[in-house]
Amino acid sequence: MKIALVGYGKMGHIIDDIATKKGHEIVAKLNETPTFENLNNPDVVIEFSNPEVAFNNIKVCLENNIPVVCGTTGWLDSKPQIEEIALQNSTGFLYGSNFSLGVNLFFALNEKLANLMKDFPEYNVQLEEIHHTYKKDAPSGTAISIAEGIIKNDSRFDAWKLDETQNKELGIFAIREDEVPGTHSVYYKSEVDEIEIKHTAFNRNGFAVGAVIAAEWIIGKTGNFTMNDVLFNK
Repeated sequence: MKIALVGYGKMGHIIDDIATKKGHEIVAKLNETPTFENLNNPDVVIEFSNPEVAFNNIKVCLENNIPVVCGTTGWLDSKPQIEEIALQNSTGFLYGSNFSLGVNLFFALNEKLANLMKDFPEYNVQLEEIHHTYKKDAPSGTAISIAEGIIKNDSRFDAWKLDETQNKELGIFAIREDEVPGTHSVYYKSEVDEIEIKHTAFNRNGFAVGAVIAAEWIIGKTGNFTMNDVLFNK
């Protein structure tokens, strides 16, 4: 498989190493805007860049009929437009707020727990995410996905917010510390006890492995997908 990497920062370097070891060919490593020429005719693009440029990066690739696996967070207001462009160009687009196998299992566990807890209003819900200090968006895309999973299953909430849970807004504490790949926790606290589920990433390798698996999976597919499709709808 020929892969173009759009966004060649820390994640791009790790994906490069993992994909190469799996026998794939990296045909482009871009930190500039992709074009038909500098993409070098890949089978798929893996996009890990910055929120400010992600939309245009993805748009160029899809309009050239190249499927895209995207892990950039912080730009999701424009995601419906990207999904429409993918359909218009009969290609594939897969967005993941987190490509880690463990995190995607955590997403499923989180929704199950939220469904169990919805009938117990004595438990207040709070989210917390901790990341490295150079992460540009807050809360993390993963934390937003966790919050959306709770909101979908618990009618007490209709939105999320930074800071403490209040009324119908589910709270997310976003903490930045040196060299933390990513820790996400959900707390259900009453006056007498607390239930906590937590995922802790030890390094970025799990994210990169998942992104390569998603790139392998999306070849030949048309439409808009998530890691849920890759892992649970085989």
